[in-house]
Formats: sequence, C-alpha cells, structure tokens
Amino acid sequence: MFYYLDGTVAELQPYLAVIDCGGVGYACMTTNNTLSALKKGQRARLYTYLHVGENVFGLYGFQTQSELNSFKMLIGVSGVGPKAALAILSVGTPETLAMAIVTGDEKALTVAPGIGKKIAQRIILELKDKIAKEQSAVPMGGVSAGAFSTKATEAAAALAVLGYSSQEVSAAMKGIDAESLPLEEIIRACLKKMVK
Repeated sequence: MFYYLDGTVAELQPYLAVIDCGGVGYACMTTNNTLSALKKGQRARLYTYLHVGENVFGLYGFQTQSELNSFKMLIGVSGVGPKAALAILSVGTPETLAMAIVTGDEKALTVAPGIGKKIAQRIILELKDKIAKEQSAVPMGGVSAGAFSTKATEAAAALAVLGYSSQEVSAAMKGIDAESLPLEEIIRACLKKMVK
C-alpha cells in the first residue's frame, strides 16, 4: 500500500518514529538502527511495510531497503512476528543477520530480547533453506555458483538474504578479490556497489 514515507520527523520514541507528511503524522514502528539515524525536526524517508492481521493494523518503517527486506524475510518465518523481527534488527544490521544465517550463528540472534534458541534455530533453518533453493534455481548471472570461491558463494547467499537478485549480486561481485578479503568485507564491498 505505502512504498515509503517522506516527511519531517515529528516524534521519536522507543521503537517508534512519527513522520509528518503534509500535516498527517504516520506512526511507524521501527528499529533502533533506523531511530539512531533520525533527528526530530529533520526530513527523512522511511521504506514501509503495512502489517494487517486480525485486530492488527501496523505500519513499519525502515531507513534502508535492505532493512525492510530483512524484516519481511524474518516475519515470513513461522513463529516470528513483527515485534521479534524488530528486536533482531535492533541489535544488529541486515548484514549481521545475513552473516548469522549463512554461518548458522544462532548466538548472534539470541542476543535480541525475546529470541530464544529454538526461534533462532528455526530462523536459520528456514532462511538458509530458502537461500539454498533460490541459489540452485537461478545461476549467478549466467555463471554457476561453482565458479565462485566458497567465500564468494557465502557472500552471495548473504546478499540474497537481503533481497538482492542473483544478477545484482553477480554484477556487484565483479572486481572484488573474494580470495583475500574476509567474508564481511566482501559483503560490505558488494553493498557499496549496489547502493550507488
């Protein structure tokens, strides 16, 4: 329904940002990362997700597309609701979430309040499977995943978690020395290219 809100930050509270768009204040539930980037009285753009359920009508806003994609991916996991997804994205970035999923690091997820070991394991299991299916179904821009190093393949999987297509990932990987860089640096370098 709403793609983004662009307006003045009218109010900031824990997990909530109110964006004034033409005299209407939209209350967006959000993460600590997005809140830290906002300043009351300044202009901001939040990418939004409208969550409609039984007796629930909630608007969620995020500073970046990758944070929004990560949120949508998390709430797609059975047993993970918007509140849990916000908690996970408030203690880490979309990049650290992707790393945790690709490497199977459940401890990185359990630091979020309300996220226990079982939920963390379910998130990793369901999203890792989803990534594996997407990667096997679509070759990396015409190049098989086997043509990439293991680190590059893991980085590609992490970027897929953030919602980037295999074509975007393949283009971003060009010119990056995946053999010598640590996994996080490969992901960061690709994200910088894709954000431009």
